[in-house]
Amino acid sequence: MADFLLELRSEEIPARMQAGARKELEKLFRREMDAAGVSMGDVTVWSTPRRLALIARGLPTETQAVSEEAKGPPVGAPDQAVDGFCRKNNVTRDQLEVREVKGRETYFAVIDTPGRAVKAVLAEAIPAIIRDFAWPKSMRWGAASISTESLRWVRPLSGIVALLGDEVIECEVHGVTSGAVTLGHRFHHSGDITIGDADDYAVKLRAAHVIVDHEERAALIREGAARVGSEAGLSLVEDEGLVVENAGLTEWPIPLLGRFEEDFLEVPPETIQLTARVNQKYFVCEDSAGTLANAFICTANIEAEDGGARIVDGNRKVLAARLSDARFFWDVDRKKTLAQHAEGLKRITFHEKLGTVADKVERVAKLARWLVESDIVTPDMIRRPASSGAGAEGSGTPASAGVTKEELADMAEQAARLCKADLVTEMVGEFPELQGLMGGYYARAEGLPDAVADAIRDHYKPVGQGDDVPTAPVTVAVSLADKLDTLVSFFVIKERPTGSKDPFALRRAALGAIELILRNNLRIELDYVTARAANRVFRQHEHRDDYEAWFSEHNGPELYRAVPDFFVDRLKVQQRDAGIRYDLIDAVFGLAERKDDIVGNLARVQALQSFMQTEDGQNLLAGYKRAANILKKEGWQGEDDAPHTGEEDPLVLVDDPDMKEIVAAQMAEKNTHPAGKALSYTPEPAEKDLIDALDTAGPQAETAVREERFADAMSALASLRKPIDEFFETVTVNDDDEAKRTARLGLLARFREAVHQVADFGKIEG
Repeated sequence: MADFLLELRSEEIPARMQAGARKELEKLFRREMDAAGVSMGDVTVWSTPRRLALIARGLPTETQAVSEEAKGPPVGAPDQAVDGFCRKNNVTRDQLEVREVKGRETYFAVIDTPGRAVKAVLAEAIPAIIRDFAWPKSMRWGAASISTESLRWVRPLSGIVALLGDEVIECEVHGVTSGAVTLGHRFHHSGDITIGDADDYAVKLRAAHVIVDHEERAALIREGAARVGSEAGLSLVEDEGLVVENAGLTEWPIPLLGRFEEDFLEVPPETIQLTARVNQKYFVCEDSAGTLANAFICTANIEAEDGGARIVDGNRKVLAARLSDARFFWDVDRKKTLAQHAEGLKRITFHEKLGTVADKVERVAKLARWLVESDIVTPDMIRRPASSGAGAEGSGTPASAGVTKEELADMAEQAARLCKADLVTEMVGEFPELQGLMGGYYARAEGLPDAVADAIRDHYKPVGQGDDVPTAPVTVAVSLADKLDTLVSFFVIKERPTGSKDPFALRRAALGAIELILRNNLRIELDYVTARAANRVFRQHEHRDDYEAWFSEHNGPELYRAVPDFFVDRLKVQQRDAGIRYDLIDAVFGLAERKDDIVGNLARVQALQSFMQTEDGQNLLAGYKRAANILKKEGWQGEDDAPHTGEEDPLVLVDDPDMKEIVAAQMAEKNTHPAGKALSYTPEPAEKDLIDALDTAGPQAETAVREERFADAMSALASLRKPIDEFFETVTVNDDDEAKRTARLGLLARFREAVHQVADFGKIEG
């Protein structure tokens, strides 16, 4: 057994590509070894800006011999078939064996592959790995680059170290030959470094000021940045992404703290942090009060003789130039009001079929106002009990106790009209990540109400799992209106998600709307809201010459079910982490009278899931399915509990005037009649017990559902478990007596209807 070392050295590899490159190197190496039948132990992959390194432990010196068989055509087959089989398996006719298969002589090719030296396998594998390596972006270089056959690599490949044990694996890739020699730090070490084997690779490079383990470098940066900040009496603003990026930019990381001018702190702190992070890869710090400090931490790639003073000064000057730009943008943008900036939205196309961003803002403003005026969003909603399944505590400032509905509607409309205005500001043009946030700052700077400024700032939220969910009424109205408009508008023009494709992020918009609805306990009927939002889109197209044809094509019942159904599908995803079963969501949302009331229906789903985990729930489900199967077999249809015969009057199974009168009376009184009333026979004990149980449980469940006491509704259904079990145990449904048969089918239909007051048990698995 021996350990294998492979180092691929090149010019600087972009930090953002290194994690993917490590995975790609391991994947391709395992592919080559698996294809050759080479077993191995642990595989370790490291990266620095200038190299990818792989160490595979416990490789054998030779591969095992392999014998494979291939079945060919029968003896007597045409020569063409036999010759083709031989060519395919690289054998001659003389090498074929003849065996009997099901009484017929058949050719077989036996291919014996002898063991090979692993050195030879590796010598073939290394060029294959390099040629097949997939980079997000790659290049050709040198004189050979004029040919499309030349090597492509992320940056010019300059060296290959390939050692099995202490032996060099000799290979050559487009003029680069393998060996045992590598290079150390670009500035701290000169000359070649000869590697003896895999074990001394990291040790020798460390002596040359190269830490090859990317995770070790990340730890040094993380801990070092926190330390230098603490030594200055500051706390580091943690940023793991920046830690990883700096680890990918350095081979010998040294965190250094510097200071910038305090007057730059007049600029919003997020702008300073983003400038430092995105443009310069610097960390920022906070003081003891949690306020952004005039300090930054950069990561040097050398151990400077002066302790890094010149490095810090150079980085300070570069950062100051960037912050000067940010301050200029901040000052220029505030010379206009947000309303004036919003005029520029007329020049930005939202979508060719949906008009400009200004058109979208107009739709959102009217929808946000309607959400308030229709009492979906109210001034006191912040005090409503939050539904379970809500996200994190929301952002935004609650409305004051004295806010009226009209005032709230005015603020929601104002915030909606200004929420996209910062898209045309200089600051957001430079830093698109600050959209919304800068709008909030500009709104506050011009003296707009805090609730309006907060709504502008937070109207994009929530944008992903774990993000804050707004709870302030103005913010909720604007955020929900924005997401509903985006979703409904694209559904109107039939630009809907398909498979894994969702170019307009409609799934994210739906999930964000669901989080808002659940967190704020909003009682909202999605089909009605869909109609309101779609109506705004239709009105903006009334100027079209072909409006009637266009309206007919895009408006219809399908639209008003497609959007709510899409929400239900997203709700299943959103509730997956909460352990809610998909089939129970289908059972409730597919039957409930308020099919689109997410809050109420989800509470019903949760109660149903608890019920289905009990013995009563499972037994009731079994009884329901048995009853439903009987009714289906007998052609008893729908919620009217009527047998289907194809006759004009669906109340009878046979054309019998007397039976028709009996069943009609029974159906008219089915929910309240005492045992035996309107029956032409004396019911059996179990039949009477089920009638009595339904007389009690049916109204109880109906009342409990209406009052949203879903646990009580489940308890009412649980009382039906024993009667339905005994009914099936002792009563013959399909009795020869037509009156009994019809009445008992009607009784099963009553049972089904009682259960359907809670959910469609037919959609529940199990």
